[in-house]
Amino acid sequence: MEHRENIMDYNIVKAHILAALLFLGVSLIAGLLYSLQFTGDYPFRSVEFLSPGKIRMLHTNAVAYGWLLNGLLAGVYWVVPRLTGYPPLSRALSWFIFWVLQLLVLATAVGILAGYAQAIEWGETPIFVDPFITLGLILLAVNFVPPIIRAGKDAPLYVSLWYFTGALVWVILVYIMGNYLPQFFVPGAAGAAITGNFIHDLVGLLVTPLGWGLMYFFVPIIIGRPIWSHSLSLMGFWGLAFFYPMQGLHHFMWSPVPMYVQYSAVVATIAIEVVVTTVLANFILTLRGNGDYLRHNFPIRWFYTGMIFYWITCFQCAIQVTLTVQKLIHFTDWVVGHSHLVMFGVFSFWIIGMITELWPRLTQNQWYSERLHSWAYWLNTLGLALMFITLTIAGVVQGVTWWGLNHFMDSVVFSLPFWYVRTISGLMIIAGIAIFVFNMWMTARGHVRDEARLAQEQTVAT
Repeated sequence: MEHRENIMDYNIVKAHILAALLFLGVSLIAGLLYSLQFTGDYPFRSVEFLSPGKIRMLHTNAVAYGWLLNGLLAGVYWVVPRLTGYPPLSRALSWFIFWVLQLLVLATAVGILAGYAQAIEWGETPIFVDPFITLGLILLAVNFVPPIIRAGKDAPLYVSLWYFTGALVWVILVYIMGNYLPQFFVPGAAGAAITGNFIHDLVGLLVTPLGWGLMYFFVPIIIGRPIWSHSLSLMGFWGLAFFYPMQGLHHFMWSPVPMYVQYSAVVATIAIEVVVTTVLANFILTLRGNGDYLRHNFPIRWFYTGMIFYWITCFQCAIQVTLTVQKLIHFTDWVVGHSHLVMFGVFSFWIIGMITELWPRLTQNQWYSERLHSWAYWLNTLGLALMFITLTIAGVVQGVTWWGLNHFMDSVVFSLPFWYVRTISGLMIIAGIAIFVFNMWMTARGHVRDEARLAQEQTVAT
């Protein structure tokens, strides 16, 4: 226990959490502004630097690299020393990576607003930023892989470390593939196919394995029970590794990409739903007999709500990739609702749950208010559910309108009520996050906890 605490760098964990929340705030404001464009209320119509298209790209990139990557790395810095018994390769390198990441996210934001974005979805990072991001991803692997290798020499690796290792290696290949091949080497439909894989692989081979790896650590630790099936957890890992890289082409159904490639994407996407179902079953069986944790333990509530959302989004994905459904929903708000469910409802919920678990330990203070926890959870959950349902219905309405060869503006008129509700749901989410951050701030200012109680909780956490 003492050894594990000595190799922990609490400050780097806290720094990544605070940076993540800062960029989350930026992304939420950008998302709200972009939603106002659809209702005709955008406030910066004559400002080219803040044009809606740029704000949309700022929104997605701040989420991906500022919020999600920072938040997940905070968890990795907490978990890896505890599972391996060794610190990352270098504390100085950890802080160097931290500051480089923040500078790169800032450079990406400025570059996008200045008009230097690439025409690659989720890869809009300017060309002059890409080499430094690639180098940063390599440094991440250099920092985290050595302790994992050392631990693997002593005993079999826990499944979380499998996921972390996979993510750290895969993301380097994925980023190079998505940001260099279509831009410089593979034009046309073939380049679009690579871009489709990049869109999904950035999520499936970086964010997903880091997220599931954290869940495999925090859930058993909190409820005090081992994961129900280690074998099933490894099946989930290999299913993700095998099927996820093939499903990115479902973004380009009915395109000039060869049909056998499109069919393979459909099969892989449906297979991922089966894989996710086994993973979710593993966690549900782990919680069996301990359902009260969902009512009384906020981290577990955030975690399992995110897992349910993950199953829903994968089930929806397995339906929407079929050629018949694609005819209806392609290019509609159905896809936007789907994206928000997975990026916010799954991974963001997991990060918020992780912060809920770690913040008292990082500040050595009790949470300021349990009631504020409840408000934050319900505002985010209901706000997201409202946004998802609204955009899904809007997508069907738009698809039916286009399929019927109505004038395009008819679909705009029909969509306006849904777009107003989307803005309201976004305000609910912003309010929920604001309450959560206020609770964190008040907690950080609170009195120091009883040391015996804190030591007992830290023992459980290890």
